[in-house]
Amino acid sequence: MSPILVRPVREQLEHDRIIRQLQAKFRRKYEVGFNPGAEQNAPVGVGTSVLYPDLVLSSLERGHRLQVVVEVETGESVNHLEALAEWAHFSRLRAAFHLYVPSGMVDVARRLSEDNQIFVSEIWSYHSVGDEVRFTLVHRSREQPPSFRERGQRPAAPPRPAVRRPPREAPRRKAPAHAKPARPAKRAAKAKRR
Repeated sequence: MSPILVRPVREQLEHDRIIRQLQAKFRRKYEVGFNPGAEQNAPVGVGTSVLYPDLVLSSLERGHRLQVVVEVETGESVNHLEALAEWAHFSRLRAAFHLYVPSGMVDVARRLSEDNQIFVSEIWSYHSVGDEVRFTLVHRSREQPPSFRERGQRPAAPPRPAVRRPPREAPRRKAPAHAKPARPAKRAAKAKRR
């Protein structure tokens, strides 16, 4: 359960609406499990370390491997306590951690992540325009999460830059070994006169 024991009703409704909108957005690309409100439908982890993030995105392939964990915060829940109780745990999972915060709380979320050494793959801001919610990517990390390095896994190799090589010249043909060597033009002309 979240350290924010009770969100104001209006914020909880907004929070759940955003989760449902993100679920619809990701449905084509992932198998989506979601935990609106106090529901615990899609767990992550095993044993005593089971967590219930807002969205759990798994691959559509046979193994249904965990790909992304999404946490949606409201204005009240972007705080130090929430960062330590939830974000820190989500960032240690073997999946990308995406954080969605209100547009006015982006700097606070970044500062909390940096101060507490919480690895966030992507931070998205959101704001409402009438009934529509618009999302904006404000941060994308280019590093591998620390959990991959701690487990001794090698980070993905960066793409190799293309190397431009000069064009190759056509190979020169050698005369066959049994052929006579070519004579210079002057010698050939003298030989004809004789």
